Amino acid sequence: MFATLAGKALVPVGLAVTGFMAVCCLILYSVIRDDLHRSEIVHATNLADIILKSTRYAMHKSDRETLATIILNVGEQKGVSHVRIFNKKGIVSFSAKSGEINSQVDKNAEGCIVCHKLPVPVTNLGTMQQARTFKNPDGMDVMAITAPVYNEPDCSAAACHIHPPGQKVLGTLDIGLSRAELDRSLGMLRIEMIIFTVMSLILTIGGVTALLRKNLFLPVQRLRNYAEFSEKKNDTPPPRVGS
Repeated sequence: MFATLAGKALVPVGLAVTGFMAVCCLILYSVIRDDLHRSEIVHATNLADIILKSTRYAMHKSDRETLATIILNVGEQKGVSHVRIFNKKGIVSFSAKSGEINSQVDKNAEGCIVCHKLPVPVTNLGTMQQARTFKNPDGMDVMAITAPVYNEPDCSAAACHIHPPGQKVLGTLDIGLSRAELDRSLGMLRIEMIIFTVMSLILTIGGVTALLRKNLFLPVQRLRNYAEFSEKKNDTPPPRVGS
């Protein structure tokens, strides 16, 4: 009886706790994953902005050697999948990978179609719209940022440039960062949440079992023992007189 009672009491509690913890962990995991993804995009955007500012002087001086060196050094950093600058026609002018230089970029490719899906290319994108994720030819998960190189007044007025003031965009910087570290962190987070859920389930079931034993099972057991004792006592025949 007690085994049946314990099962009826503990099974619903276990199922309810498991479902509740699973839903909470899924929601928490989704929130943390999205937050990390946004942080990754902001980090990549800031890095792209640093590169543009670092190459600004070399661009003004039309110092292609310095510009190529900067791009090459950035591309050699750990976690950088690719970094390149292509002109308004979509031809790669500078790249950390020498094989990409002078190649034509497909405007219908992921990351390009966002700006080129309309007859007139879009020249302003938000931080989140600049980002894209994909697998590179090596099978690596990559998060890339596309940042336009704008034609500012000191660019169109420079003696070494022929860009007219009406040309708003001179080219585009494309930088891709490996998502291996982020994927590793998310994998560890999933394992930790599973362990946390199992531990919470064990502690909850253990606590409920202890409370039921103290407040229900033991009192019922004492009541049953008392009832059995009383029943046996009443069934015992009275002693014979004079025996």
